Amino acid sequence: MIDIRGQVAFLTGAAEGLGREIARELVAGGMRVALLDVQADKLDRLVEELRGGGADVFPVVVDLADAEATRAATEQALAHYGTPRVLIHNAAVLREVSMLDVTFDNWRREVDIILQAAFVLTKTVWSGMVEAKGGSVVFMSSGSALFGFVKETAYTPGKHAQEGLMKVLAIEGKEHGIAVNTMSTGRPIDTPMSDSHYTEEMRIGIVPPDRLAPAFAFLAGIDADFATGQRFNAYQVSEAIRAARR
Repeated sequence: MIDIRGQVAFLTGAAEGLGREIARELVAGGMRVALLDVQADKLDRLVEELRGGGADVFPVVVDLADAEATRAATEQALAHYGTPRVLIHNAAVLREVSMLDVTFDNWRREVDIILQAAFVLTKTVWSGMVEAKGGSVVFMSSGSALFGFVKETAYTPGKHAQEGLMKVLAIEGKEHGIAVNTMSTGRPIDTPMSDSHYTEEMRIGIVPPDRLAPAFAFLAGIDADFATGQRFNAYQVSEAIRAARR
């Protein structure tokens, strides 16, 4: 394991929900964090909170559906901090629309935020990680990456494809020490996305997102020799970390 104190993290979808809790966890671990999100007001409030506690964070407002804007935002973070120890692509959009009703623009936006952004973000930091001979890339996964769900005409294909991208990058990154993995939640979590999409049955066993955040700080400190090409369960990893700390 690598000591993450003083190291750099790039995190997308940082302004609310699970992303916000991951940001807090990374900062608590001593990391310097570039926070990427499209929600400027929420991002500002998080930055104010974290900087108030002495954290070194760098906010970048960006629409991850725009490939060029995503590349430019990542370049901004690179210019500020240099190559990150970990890239965590947590951002996603879920719109429940049937095939009869979905438009191409709706479909494309969801897929671009999930998959295109994963490619552009990773492509932009990849050469630096290769030169550093190490790093960690984490794509946020879900049950939709393995199964099909009604009205997830864009979200589910995007998550499936993200798993495929992870597997390819894990193979390519291994010789350079770069770990590339996905992380599923492992449990339903209480976030703005779940508020709008979970049924009462799906909310059984729901947990707050901070219960999952330790797993992401853990993956920030690994290289390919530890694990790559894997699909981690954030709830299980986080609970194991808590048990080890007792």
